[in-house]
Formats: sequence, C-alpha cells, structure tokens
Amino acid sequence: MELYIIRHGQSTNNALTNREDRGCDPPLTDLGRRQAELLAQHLATEPQRVPPGTRGYQERGFGITHLYCSPMWRALQTAQPIGEALGLVPEVWIDIHEWGGIYLDLGEPEGAVGYPGKTRLEILEEFPNYILPEGITAGGWWNQGLEDRATFTARAIKVADVLQERAKVGGDERIALVTHAGFSAFLMKALFHQLLEPEIFWYHHYNTAFARVDLVGDEPLHLRYLNRVDHLPPEMVT
Repeated sequence: MELYIIRHGQSTNNALTNREDRGCDPPLTDLGRRQAELLAQHLATEPQRVPPGTRGYQERGFGITHLYCSPMWRALQTAQPIGEALGLVPEVWIDIHEWGGIYLDLGEPEGAVGYPGKTRLEILEEFPNYILPEGITAGGWWNQGLEDRATFTARAIKVADVLQERAKVGGDERIALVTHAGFSAFLMKALFHQLLEPEIFWYHHYNTAFARVDLVGDEPLHLRYLNRVDHLPPEMVT
C-alpha cells in the first residue's frame, strides 16, 4: 500500500494573526483553495518513475485509488478538487479529524466549548457526491467538548492499525488521506511506533503538503518523503 498523508489547504484560522478570532470549523481562504487546486493537478498529472528508481518517466499521476478526508470543513473543501482531478469520490473518515474536535476556547469561566460540526445535510448540500458514514447525522458529528491527549493518541493508533491491516489484504492500493497538521504528525508517530518517545521532534506539513509511507504486509514501513510541496510556487507555501 502507498499511503499519501495530505494536510488541508490554508484555512481562515491559519491566516489569522490574532488567535482570539479563531472559528470552530474554519473554511479555506482563497489561497487555500488555490493550493488545493494546484495539488489536485499535481497528483493527477505529475510524471512518475515506474518502478521507483528506474530511468525515465513512464506514468502520469500518482495513481491514487482511494480518497478519504476529515469531516472538518477545510478538509472537505480540500478534497473536492482532488477528487475531481483524480476521478474519485471522496469518502469522509471521521477518525482522521484534527486534535481536539470542534471547539472554541472561550476563556473563563466557560473554557473549551464543543460544537456539533457540520450536519449530514450541510455536507451534502455543498458536497453532494461525498460518501458519508453513519456517524455524521442530522445533529452533526462531534457534539462533545475538547478531546484530551489520551483520546487523541488512541484515535491515531486506531487509524494506524486500520491502515496496517488493510495493507495486508490490499497491498496494491494507493490511499490518500486529507487531514490536518496535528493528526498527520501523530498518525506518522503511531505508524512508526514513536508515540511513547519524548516529544523532541515533529512531523511538520505545510498547507497541502503531503507525505508518502509505504506499507507492505508485515515488512518494515518505508517513509518515501515528507512535507512535499512540489506543486506550490514559493510565495504560496504557508
């Protein structure tokens, strides 16, 4: 299995200078939309060496076979041009949402307050062809408070386990996950069994940057690349 871990495009929260203005489920900025469009074109058309290491370019595009995204608005929007460019229908995977869930820290005395997230109808109105799980309902999909560290870590491990089990039975798949900076980092730590290590490093991703990890049954994992932004001109890297 080739696993492509993609961070969403720049969101309105990413572009803020004052964190007190943050929204609980921010959309993409105009720049973020353009970043997503350029990534989509890149994934669909960039020449690839086949097999890796051979001379000459023999294949166009990354050959992605499955596209999943977080239920957060910025990830839903990022997946849209990717799905269109690749001819794939995005499937929402709730467990790949960002650390904390849908919430705002309102300060004293309220503290961190949770919000429901987009409802099933709201998502389908904007993204009518997306495949939604049962966990996204008429009342949203979050509806709880701030997710704690232990729960977040367990969720990253759960997703890593699902992917590793899937790699054992579907080795030729090329799966793309449109997710978030924090979840990307913890998913990679879970895949490489680094969650118990002291946090002296971080798997960083710019907006719409992507990593590739190869999973082949019970063999060692291979990190092919990290934080790749070939598709963006320097002035668009955020």
